[in-house]
Amino acid sequence: MNLSPWPLILLARQHPGVLVAALGESRKVLYASPEAMAAGVQPGMRDTAALSRCPELHAEVISAPSALAAWAELLETLYAQYSDRVEGRTPGLAFLTVSAPAARELAAALHAPVGLADSLEVAQLAALRARPGEVRDVGRETAEKVFLSLTPAAHLEVIGLSQSHIERLAFLGVRGLADLMKWSAAQREAFLGVDVGKRINRFLKGERTKAVQKYVPGRVIEARMGLDTPLHEPSEAEVVFSELLPLVLVELRGRAAAYLTVHADTLGGQLQATRKLKGAPDAAGLLRIAGLALNNTGALPLGVEALTVQLSGIQQPGRMVGLWASLAELEVTKDVLDRFPEALVRVNWLDPFAYAVDARYEWVDWLTGVVRATPMTPRQAWTPQTRTQAHQKAVEQPLAFFEEVSL
Repeated sequence: MNLSPWPLILLARQHPGVLVAALGESRKVLYASPEAMAAGVQPGMRDTAALSRCPELHAEVISAPSALAAWAELLETLYAQYSDRVEGRTPGLAFLTVSAPAARELAAALHAPVGLADSLEVAQLAALRARPGEVRDVGRETAEKVFLSLTPAAHLEVIGLSQSHIERLAFLGVRGLADLMKWSAAQREAFLGVDVGKRINRFLKGERTKAVQKYVPGRVIEARMGLDTPLHEPSEAEVVFSELLPLVLVELRGRAAAYLTVHADTLGGQLQATRKLKGAPDAAGLLRIAGLALNNTGALPLGVEALTVQLSGIQQPGRMVGLWASLAELEVTKDVLDRFPEALVRVNWLDPFAYAVDARYEWVDWLTGVVRATPMTPRQAWTPQTRTQAHQKAVEQPLAFFEEVSL
């Protein structure tokens, strides 16, 4: 399934029926819809120049975190509805293991070009030559040979050629894969380079990627709350986030998330914003980031009727046991954690030069990194003052001074 360029497809889905163009950070057009290009919009021009040629154009900057979060959400949908084998390493290009009827249903549902073949490379070539909503089936071996012989030079990037290779081949008059098939294996390696030439030779011999890897679910964690009355104030949204964020943190189970996305449903439609997460923020940090994301949507003045919080880019954080940990040590640690998840703790150094022991270090959980009280955890020998006690002490000190002076 080919949905590239993904930022332009995402923008077109958010604004259906409108001429759209995706901008870069420098406010230059990266991608434009065919209707916008017919109106005079070209990639590389400034947004002001594009709007002067097409006043009804909607030009917007699609940030990389927003595009990646939306792509992860789409992969979760494909896994839930179509197949348990889904790959989508590059945003805009997804591989699934589905039947022909399911492929036609998928193409019609997403209005996307879909290629159906026995290998990933041929399926991608088929998707490039299909129209939106159409399935190009390359099933039989004879049909595959004919199909590959008609592959144009512009699609040879799928099998490993770069744009410079394609330009050099065009200079020699190579119009597609059929002309490249007439060369010998040694000629292809000499002209394209050993690495690229060997990759092309293996492809022409039939050595292709046949299997799609199993998809790992849970890469998008979300919590949603519908509201009886629309929200207009940031303080009200903070109360909603304080209810939603503990739910996604529990579901996270010690893993790390790369992006936080906030969806705000308003009377005029759904608005969203994505923020990149650095490190592993706690609940207070996530609350602040969610508030900033909601502020970026600009939905509060319109009235928010429902809020959705999503965590995407879920991965298990790597932890090194030692600088050069042996395999035996790693296996022992894994076995212990599998049998006794709370058995191991590690030291988080606070200040090695502090005089008080409890200010030097703290014991934290091995997997989650949360401070965990154990029999070995240093006990605090003092109780911090409350704000009321500190205020009372500040008032009593000058009073005691004036009493001594009067005496």
